[in-house]
Amino acid sequence: MPNEESVILYQRNKDDIINVYEEVESEYGPEYNPIWYRVWGGYVHCKWLAEVKHVLNPLTDTIHEDGQLGEVTVPFTRAMMYSSHNGWEQVYRLYYQTIHWIRDIITGPDGKPWYNLQDQLLKIKYAIPADHMRIVDDSELDPISPDVPDREKRVEISIARQTLTAYEGDTIVFQTRVSTGTPNRVSRTPTGNFRIDPKHPSKHMGNGQVTSNIYAYELVGVPWNCFFDWEGGIATHGTYWHNNFGTPMSSGCVNMRNHEAKWLFRWTTPFGGPQDWVVNGHGTRVSVT
Repeated sequence: MPNEESVILYQRNKDDIINVYEEVESEYGPEYNPIWYRVWGGYVHCKWLAEVKHVLNPLTDTIHEDGQLGEVTVPFTRAMMYSSHNGWEQVYRLYYQTIHWIRDIITGPDGKPWYNLQDQLLKIKYAIPADHMRIVDDSELDPISPDVPDREKRVEISIARQTLTAYEGDTIVFQTRVSTGTPNRVSRTPTGNFRIDPKHPSKHMGNGQVTSNIYAYELVGVPWNCFFDWEGGIATHGTYWHNNFGTPMSSGCVNMRNHEAKWLFRWTTPFGGPQDWVVNGHGTRVSVT
């Protein structure tokens, strides 16, 4: 069984694609996350691995006037930006299950259809091959339990247990492991009572630089964001860069699996529509202890 004292045979680089043959729960831990993947030649801990697929998609017929949400369905794709001065240049690398706003269909540098995306933070536009992105159907943003009064809904986040629990009245309707902020003064998750406001289906987090450097602190297309401390920039959101839930990992936000963050986005108030870049309102209660 693998463990943290096992002999290191070789190392892999950021964004390497690895074939996984089996998931193993090691009796030797680590205790916080004993899941390892069997790969060629040995095992690798799941902490920095994310399960990805390579799915190509048909071209959509229309784009909503105010923007259409799209989801990347390949491990990663390189966005390209066009200018009359420099032509096509590489910018961000966009990752599997990140969410972006499509504004147009254009002809890319390879002569094929590309989606022109608008960055949520910088408002600049860049493009990726259209078949690398799935159109998010409007129905996927339908609210969950909209008939339950918002006063009956609440979210409880436990830093000690690294869990998030959603209640309708006294009934638990959802519970999962999360990753809150690492335990230091700068990146810890704030405790107290909050309200969700605002929500963003897609968010560019980071330093706000235009770059092709995959090591830069630019998290583009972070999915399904529910801010509960807007001034501090703290939200629940999907996470595509690690698989270590149950352990503090973030700079203060509450990291969730992408599909679980999407469920929470749809369940909490304020509710929004499929063309809302941001949804404001005095939303669902959040308690962090």
